[in-house]
Amino acid sequence: MSIGSQIAWDDTVLPFQLDRSDIRGRVARLDTALEQILSRHAYPAAVESLVAEAALLTAMIGQTIKLRWRLSLQIRGDGPLRLIATDYFAPKSEGQPAHIRAYASYDAARLDESAPPMTRIGKGYFAIVIDQGRGMTPYQGITPLAGTSLSDCAQAYFEQSEQLPTRFALSFGRSTLPGQAEKWRAGGVMLQHMPQASGSTMRAQEAQAEDWGRVNLLLDTVEELELVGPNVQPPELLLRLFHEETPRVFDPQAVHFGCSCSEDKVRQSLSIYSARDIATMTTPEGTVTADCQFCGAHYVMDPAELGFEGRDSGHAG
Repeated sequence: MSIGSQIAWDDTVLPFQLDRSDIRGRVARLDTALEQILSRHAYPAAVESLVAEAALLTAMIGQTIKLRWRLSLQIRGDGPLRLIATDYFAPKSEGQPAHIRAYASYDAARLDESAPPMTRIGKGYFAIVIDQGRGMTPYQGITPLAGTSLSDCAQAYFEQSEQLPTRFALSFGRSTLPGQAEKWRAGGVMLQHMPQASGSTMRAQEAQAEDWGRVNLLLDTVEELELVGPNVQPPELLLRLFHEETPRVFDPQAVHFGCSCSEDKVRQSLSIYSARDIATMTTPEGTVTADCQFCGAHYVMDPAELGFEGRDSGHAG
């Protein structure tokens, strides 16, 4: 793909490599996908911004991994913002979009919107879970929350858990384009040093450290409006920042909002309960209801068809 090619860049992740310095990276833009994630919830602004940052990180990290099914990011803390959970689902086939979803759990009574972002989460951990599908044991890496942003936490995760120097530059927020309604936009750049070859010499290691420092200084010159666009396209941004590093881009990956919930999955999750347990979940109207935390889908089911007793008596379960 030519670095000057013009495509629709919203809701995409563009992989690239800096050939001179042996550093790989991603440029991401989230627009409609992020708006669809956040519009399903009435989050306070202090929660929305952290969910937006987590979704942007998830899109970039998910695209770096040879993923067959799902990458999840989980941030848990003891502050008023108890949980941020995101999922990135790999494309089902070549040329298809990836899908992303996210939600947060918080205590509105304790939330101070004027507090620094990470103090809203408090002490806790940052985790990445990679699930390659049925028959495979999920991988989970965990590091304590650190720094002043979720991108700081992600950088610490890769440094400590994967021994891969990693850097993020992100921008996100509500914006208004001429003739359009206000909506969320987010953009970012991810840099990651390729793993060092085993047995590399001290001189080679010093050269790699020099390359990493130089490229980080170049990234420091990026402006927030360049990250979110839409006037500066990702290939143009890479040339502006890293033209001396010989940037090489690959096929972009489309990222759409998508949720994997279904009534069948809800029924399956309830199949472990007895008829007595199901009775405690039954509403005065005589139904069992469930809501998806990610997309807000509302399911209404007949209690006689739920639980292991209902399944064993011939009902769908």
